[in-house]
Formats: sequence, structure tokens, C-alpha cells
Amino acid sequence: MNERAIYRRLRKLRDQLTPPPGFSWPEISDGTLVMMMSPRPRHRLTAKRIVQQLDPQLPEELLAFESTDTDDEALGKLRIPDIHVSTAAAMDTEEPLDPREIVLAIEIVSPSNPENDYEDKTRDYPAMGIPHYLILDPRDGTWTYQWDIDVSEGRPAYANRLSKQPYSEPVKIATDLGTWTIDTTDLPRYSAKDMYQE
Repeated sequence: MNERAIYRRLRKLRDQLTPPPGFSWPEISDGTLVMMMSPRPRHRLTAKRIVQQLDPQLPEELLAFESTDTDDEALGKLRIPDIHVSTAAAMDTEEPLDPREIVLAIEIVSPSNPENDYEDKTRDYPAMGIPHYLILDPRDGTWTYQWDIDVSEGRPAYANRLSKQPYSEPVKIATDLGTWTIDTTDLPRYSAKDMYQE
């Protein structure tokens, strides 16, 4: 069975699934369903503050959206960025969003599975054609920004990266459609309870 057939089978299974209490809809990558715990309030607060900052800066045709399915059947991947920037026209669809319509994907690191954002999506997003990827990490109050897809190593990967910059430093996202600044100073950080430490 090829990757596309495996993906279609997993999509069918996902469409029939009701996530158990405390879990979000699963993503699909590397032939498996990726289950994540539902975001905690500080995670959602971070997302809301980022959307509120981005929307006024974006050109008229672009908007920031939260938690939208995007998939690439040929790669066998379905991902759900915490936030993405795309056109409203691209979102007017019954199918998952085409990842090549996404200008910027943003993930807010989950305490339960940070590797999904730092490793798996750092691999999947350039392969899916998403040119800019920002990771916000409320665990330690840092951000990581990756951009400029390069295929010189035999697979798509981000050629440029700013790693583990403190929340006190603003993020400047320079795209073909404009440069947008995100102020991270007042973004919430996870508490010990958020980090599952009583």
C-alpha cells in the first residue's frame, strides 16, 4: 500500500472518529494519527493575542486564522496549525486548506509534546510548501522563526532560522507580501500546573 492510500485510509478513520475527552482532532503524519491534548487556556490566549496583532498589519486580502486543517495527500500529511495566514478566498472550501495557500504558520508549543512542533512540523511544513514558520514556546518564553525553503539537501527544509529568542524580542516576519511584527513581551507563560507539575 502506497503513502497516498495509507493517508486516505487514515483520513477516513479520522473523519469517523470522535476525539476522547481532553483531546483535539488528530493530525496525520508518517502514516499515523497524531493525537494531542486539547489546548489549555494560556495556549488559546496566546493564539488570540497573536491574531489580534497580525490582522491589522496584513494586506487586505490576507487574514490570520486559528486551528484549520491543511493537508497534502501526496505527502500523506494533515496538519492543524495553531494560527496561519492565508487569503479568505483560500478558506472558502469544503476540503482541508491547501498548504501552498499558507504564507505563515504559527505553532504554540504544547507542554505534552514539544517535539511535534520543533521536529515533526519543522520537517513537514517546508515539505508542504509553507514558506514561514514561527514557534512560540510558553514553557520558557522564547520563539523560533524559520523561513526560506531550500531543497539543496535532497528534501525541502528551512534554510534560515532564528532559535530560542526571548519573548522580550519582537519577531519580524519578512514575506513577499509585507513585513509583520509580533510583540511577544506580554505573551503568557505556562505555570507549573500547565506543565503538569503540581
